Amino acid sequence: MRTISLLLLIANLAVAAKFYPDDPLEREPAPIHVKDALRRKVSDYYDFIINTFSNPGDGQPKKGSPIIARGINTLGEPMDGDWYTHRHYFKPMSIDELVRGPGNSNAPSMDGKWKVVKAKTEGITPGFEFIDAKGRRYMLKFDPVTNPEIATAPDALVARFFYALGYHVPENYVVYFTRDQLEVGEDVQINNLRGRPRKMTSRDITELLVHVPHDAEGRYRGGASLFLPGKPLGPFRYYGTRTDDPNDTIPHEHRRELRGLSVFCAWLGHDDSRAINTLDILANVDAIPRVRHYLIDFGSTLGSASSGPNSPRSGFEYLFEWKPAIKQFATLGLYRPSWSTAEYPPLPSVGRFESKLFDPVEWVPEYPNPAFTNRLRDDEFWAAKQVMAFTDAQIRAIVRTGQYSDKRAENYIADTLIARRDKVGRGFFQRTVPLDRFAIRGERLVFDDLAAVHKLSPARNFQYSWFTFDNSTESRAPLPQTGPEIPSVRHAEYLVCDVKPHNDSRQVSVFLRRSGSGWKLVGIDRPIS
Repeated sequence: MRTISLLLLIANLAVAAKFYPDDPLEREPAPIHVKDALRRKVSDYYDFIINTFSNPGDGQPKKGSPIIARGINTLGEPMDGDWYTHRHYFKPMSIDELVRGPGNSNAPSMDGKWKVVKAKTEGITPGFEFIDAKGRRYMLKFDPVTNPEIATAPDALVARFFYALGYHVPENYVVYFTRDQLEVGEDVQINNLRGRPRKMTSRDITELLVHVPHDAEGRYRGGASLFLPGKPLGPFRYYGTRTDDPNDTIPHEHRRELRGLSVFCAWLGHDDSRAINTLDILANVDAIPRVRHYLIDFGSTLGSASSGPNSPRSGFEYLFEWKPAIKQFATLGLYRPSWSTAEYPPLPSVGRFESKLFDPVEWVPEYPNPAFTNRLRDDEFWAAKQVMAFTDAQIRAIVRTGQYSDKRAENYIADTLIARRDKVGRGFFQRTVPLDRFAIRGERLVFDDLAAVHKLSPARNFQYSWFTFDNSTESRAPLPQTGPEIPSVRHAEYLVCDVKPHNDSRQVSVFLRRSGSGWKLVGIDRPIS
């Protein structure tokens, strides 16, 4: 019996192939049903310490071959599923769709009272959980009195950017209401000054709203986030996997959608991109109970720290780094980092968000993120091409959903995002061969040079090297064809074409499989370093 098993294993290894008949996969395989999963908490302090002073997860080796992204199809794309869904870059969204984001049809109803069922009293700004007249539950957050709109605007508009970029996010709304809109629900508890629970009263709501800015008409502005359907399980980590989720088999530090997230966070100034601002939900999706992974809480983006403007160090340095600390000590505090010269507009609704000193390649979050530090050149390109897909008009339309009352603030945020977008393209496209949208048109292989498409470089000429490809041994045999026309070969099942710009050693390898009387694009290999 043992001999038969060994022979079967050897036989399976012998027929191992680079491509399989169903490649490239567009969706993740049907998930295993998750009967139950435990809710867990991730300590913010623990997360900071372990990521700052150790290297959790599986990092890139200092020597040898880098660990390429996993959980991607043969075209190098994450598959649609519980982590990610292909959206704007792959299926261009209209401005109406971009503005709608994950919903835009479930704003809190104003037809009846909002029943406060939970109150957040700790921290600088208060918050409530309430149920509207239609029975829908929301988290209601506010801006600080000193900086109206600095948190609620980013929370609403950045959620729409991340949705268009393919992530699962909640529906976030900017809402205006008067004190009369809120009433206390039944048996709601609140902690007294000694931290002991007591029954909440109407006066507690009034006292909490003292710390909330209001307009000349007495209306309060808040950010209402619709509760996600399903059982909340707490945050996911940016390394390892969930042991109680049988579908979570790829270490998070090696998921392309999390590695590439670093580029999106750089563009949007999301330096608070850590475990605490994520949420796993156990829910029925397509009638299958599974864990879906969300990004949440975007009030600390676009230069905001939620409670006011972000630190001027944000995006330039980690909260703790040895080099800057030693420089400060050695110069008796006279060392002046470059970020200290950044200039910001005198607008209270705008945080410390700028584009002149912004460097997307060097940008960092508040403290090391294992998925971000594991990214390779192909992860960067995957993200940068999506950032560049947003037009000026689309960016301005999404920014308007933040409902800035000062047009200068709206224009500044949009202008800065546009300038940072272009820096993302210039910064990352030059680190690789920025070719994409490969397709077969007639008898030719065609593609877009994204650097030229976005006017970041002049049009270039390319060299083409064609080969037949053995799918089981991955060996190649050269063909005489040197242009984009697909060679005429009778017996080859696979072809591969290496495409590279003139005077550049880097190349993209494009794989084709015979399909009937023609050819089908089946794989793309990109430079990783």
